[in-house]
Amino acid sequence: MSLLLTGIGVSRGIVIGQAHVADGEPMEILEYNLPRAEIGSEVERFHQARESAKAQLQNVRKQIPTDAPAEIGAFIDTHLLMLDDEALSEAVARIIRQEQCNAEWALQAQRDELVAVFDQMEDPYLRTRRDDVDHVVSRVQRLLMRGDDIWDEEKSRAGAYPILVAEDVSPADVVLMQSRGIRALITESGGPLSHTSILARSLGIPAVVGLHRARQLLRDGESLIIDGLKGAVFANPGEREVAYYRHKRRELFKHVRELKGLRGEPACTLDGTRIQLLANIELPEDLRLFRKTGGDGIGLYRTEFLYMNRPDFPDEEEQYRSYLEILAQADGMPVTIRTLDLGADKRLIGRETGPDDGHNPALGLRGIRYSLSEPGIFLKQLRALLRASADAPLRIMLPLVATTQEVLQAQQMIEVAKQSLDARGQDYDPAIPVGAMIEVPSAALTAHQIARHVDFLSIGTNDLIQYTLAIDRVDDHVNYLYDPVHPSVLKLISTTLQAGRRAGIPVSMCGEMAGDPQYTRLLLGLGLRDFSMHPSTLLEVKRVITRTDLKELGGRTRGFLRNTDPDRAPDLLRRLNALH
Repeated sequence: MSLLLTGIGVSRGIVIGQAHVADGEPMEILEYNLPRAEIGSEVERFHQARESAKAQLQNVRKQIPTDAPAEIGAFIDTHLLMLDDEALSEAVARIIRQEQCNAEWALQAQRDELVAVFDQMEDPYLRTRRDDVDHVVSRVQRLLMRGDDIWDEEKSRAGAYPILVAEDVSPADVVLMQSRGIRALITESGGPLSHTSILARSLGIPAVVGLHRARQLLRDGESLIIDGLKGAVFANPGEREVAYYRHKRRELFKHVRELKGLRGEPACTLDGTRIQLLANIELPEDLRLFRKTGGDGIGLYRTEFLYMNRPDFPDEEEQYRSYLEILAQADGMPVTIRTLDLGADKRLIGRETGPDDGHNPALGLRGIRYSLSEPGIFLKQLRALLRASADAPLRIMLPLVATTQEVLQAQQMIEVAKQSLDARGQDYDPAIPVGAMIEVPSAALTAHQIARHVDFLSIGTNDLIQYTLAIDRVDDHVNYLYDPVHPSVLKLISTTLQAGRRAGIPVSMCGEMAGDPQYTRLLLGLGLRDFSMHPSTLLEVKRVITRTDLKELGGRTRGFLRNTDPDRAPDLLRRLNALH
């Protein structure tokens, strides 16, 4: 009898094969005190394990194919840098000396402290960086306690089973998967923004993550079908399911070939309306993928990553060089750079100064609020952005705007930065466009006022949906309430788009909703013409656009806005997407 399990599909593809359930026996870490005379040798034992872990990762890096995406090596390098970081080297040695405890316990204590910081972050991408801490710590712990790594234990059997089922898999192990005969991946933990998920997508390995208790529900050697798009896993499938998914696999290959043919084509609807497709950029590899997809520019570049995981703030020159590099990569296309979105949800690890967590991080000192409260930090960034604008088209975007007053204060700061550059005799674009992100209900409801003072608006649906429905979309307990087509959310989006039209300024959308093809027609019908998304979804959205006639959408979209019943929205969406 077949069993259907569902997790989070993070890497598209269909694989039919047998399960290899990895050893799930957890490492039991005990604390014990050491005589002071043995502390020096215990610190040395820890450093030797750390050096062995580095050697393992360096060996993995050598095995990366020469034609593999560049980001694969970058992820391995990230873990190598973490092993050398003081937070995972000297801090652990210090705990061993101060507590006179064993290395395993000291490493676990430091891991717990670091993970606690990441767990308090609201930003989904940054929160998943805790996985990197876990992967690096687990590698060193395994060497301290067992003297091996996961592949030393499993490689003799792994090649016989093409679908790996594990609690979690590190990026280094993802790199090794193909050489070990693994063709698909199922993990009990993880999310779509983890390094493991990103690497699986880059390598074309179908993957389903967040499938809780997978190792208990699936047996070693059991027949499986994995659908990495829908997040579905069939255990012990029947002939009918196997035949169906073989057919789906052939259709998928055809679909991928069709998408590749769209790379150089404009994003135009059937009635000839040109739609602008922009990219959200978080990591250097996103820029490489962006160039391959033929986007129209960068709709969101996040700058807070310049500030994270370092003991000091970046100075003006460092930021200026970084922005110039992004503009050079864009090769003359427009680039929208968001000012620092650092706050209670994005703490500065290992730094004493910075925004305090407050009682409620999601509602605390973050985004433009933090920048306005720290004029010295804000002015450095503004001067760097203005200087970069002299060389290429650049727009400044203000995050988490809640009131018109915040926009006016930020505009005053920009004027101060311009005066400072004038005094230095440094060039900048005096008419640099400045826009506001609409991420909270108050901003959406007063968008007509905010629009009078900015050159563009950008709807950040990730936060807008969460603040409107009072849920955390990465919390397993409440994320079922996350609903982009909830009537309240659609009314806020429509209100913002109307405000932009009345003010004669462009409105883009840079949340995940913009990159989900199932919402493309709805957003087009609401009036959205500028979409900004992760580069990996750009061609999927373009495909829907090129098959859509805007004249057919009007009545159906108005029906969405008249609807007040959240339960009816999925059916309305299905009917809208059925149009050809």
